Amino acid sequence: MNAQPSGGLPGLTHFDHIGFTVPDLEQATRFLVDVLGCEYLYSLGPYSPDGSWMSAHLNVGDASEIPEIRFFRCAGLPVFEVFEYRSPDQQLRPPRNSDVGGHHVALHVQDIDAAIDYLRERGVQVLGQPTASKGPHLGQRWVYFLFAMGNAIRTCLLSARAGVLPGGGSAARGDSNNDRRLPSDRSRPCRLRRSI
Repeated sequence: MNAQPSGGLPGLTHFDHIGFTVPDLEQATRFLVDVLGCEYLYSLGPYSPDGSWMSAHLNVGDASEIPEIRFFRCAGLPVFEVFEYRSPDQQLRPPRNSDVGGHHVALHVQDIDAAIDYLRERGVQVLGQPTASKGPHLGQRWVYFLFAMGNAIRTCLLSARAGVLPGGGSAARGDSNNDRRLPSDRSRPCRLRRSI
């Protein structure tokens, strides 16, 4: 095992899972399993209000309750932990990417064009056409799609990468200044590597 960088979190070994909240757990389950092909693993809950436990441990209102939490594995990799909360002060509008707290989940596919066709055939909203990246992300093409759950939309990034990054660079090291939209690039990606 590689030594942790000086000042790093002691004992950190790997990324474990992603947790997110949905308004309709049944609808989210159908999308994750039937559309994305995730594997349902198990459920936890319910969890009811118990004094100040909710605010002390989960940073939510003490009147909040969790009817159920479901866990899913995606492509044999990190697990999705999907919550359904009931809370009197719950905010129903999810943040956009430009809002504080905005984020996306990125999924890697071998053939992005086939994946886009598959999603659109199932009524999933895909935002535009794939963008081809430059710089450290040279060879990658990506596009966003919206994961609709009741009145909530979660943004997902779909990407495919061709070959190895120049200079042995890492796919995790981004360079937004070198990322430009290339509408004329419609070439099919080669094969390679996958993240509501």
